[in-house]
Amino acid sequence: MADELILGGHAFTSRFILGSGKYSLDLIRAAVEHAGAQIITLALRRANSDTDSILDHIPEGVTLLPNTSGARNADEAVRIARLARACGCGDFVKIEIMRDSKYLLPDNYETIKATEILAKEGFVVMPYMYPDLNVARDLVNAGAACVMPLGAPIGSNKGLATKEFIRILIDEISLPVIVDAGIGRPSQACEAMEMGAAAVMANTAIATAGDIAAMAGAFKSAIEAGRAAYLAGLGRVLDHGAAASSPLTGFLAD
Repeated sequence: MADELILGGHAFTSRFILGSGKYSLDLIRAAVEHAGAQIITLALRRANSDTDSILDHIPEGVTLLPNTSGARNADEAVRIARLARACGCGDFVKIEIMRDSKYLLPDNYETIKATEILAKEGFVVMPYMYPDLNVARDLVNAGAACVMPLGAPIGSNKGLATKEFIRILIDEISLPVIVDAGIGRPSQACEAMEMGAAAVMANTAIATAGDIAAMAGAFKSAIEAGRAAYLAGLGRVLDHGAAASSPLTGFLAD
C-alpha cells in the first residue's frame, strides 16, 4: 500500500515540502529533482512579479502553497489568501501571521481566526503555529488540514528546539503534524519523522548548503529513513543497565 500524505483530500507521496523564502531556480530544481518535493510555498508578491515570477520556475504538477507572509492579523491573512486564489494559485494556503519582527514567532490566536474563515471558504488551510496543544486543538476545530509547528525560529537552522512540544501534538492531534521552520540538518528531519511527524518543510538548510542538489538529496533520504523507522516501530530504550542482544553463556553448556 502506498504511504501517502493526505491534505484536504489531496494525496502526496513525498513528505518533503520546500519553503521558498530564499528561492532560486537552482533551489527549486534541486527540491523537485533531488528531494522529490510535490509542494512548494510561495509568497504572493513573488507570484505577482512582472520581472521574475516564481511561478515561471515551479514545474507543472507541483502543488502551489501560497503563504500569507507579511500578514500581521487575521484580516490581512484572509485578504492575501483570497488574492492568491484569484491569481490562480489554487486552494492551498499556508497561514503565517507575525506581529513579532525580531523572532518572527507566529500569532497563534490570529491564526485560529484566519483558519476558521478560510476553511469555510473551501481553502485547504495549513497553519504555521507555535506548538501549543490547546491552540492545535482549536485549529482542528477551525477546519485546518494540518498543523505546522515550528521546530526553531525561522531561518535559524537550530533544529528541533521545540521537540517535546511537537511530540505532544503528534500524540494528541488527529491531523497531520508538519514540522516547519528551523530544521537545519537531514538528521534533524529524520528525527522529526521518527517521532511521527507527517512531513517536514525546509528552506534555509538547503538554500545555504555548499551543494544545493546534494543537500536536497540528503534531506529526501533522511525523511524517507525516518518515516520508515516510525512505521517499523522503533526499538525499546532502556533507562538503566543493558540487555545482551545474543546469549553470553549458552554456548558453554556443551
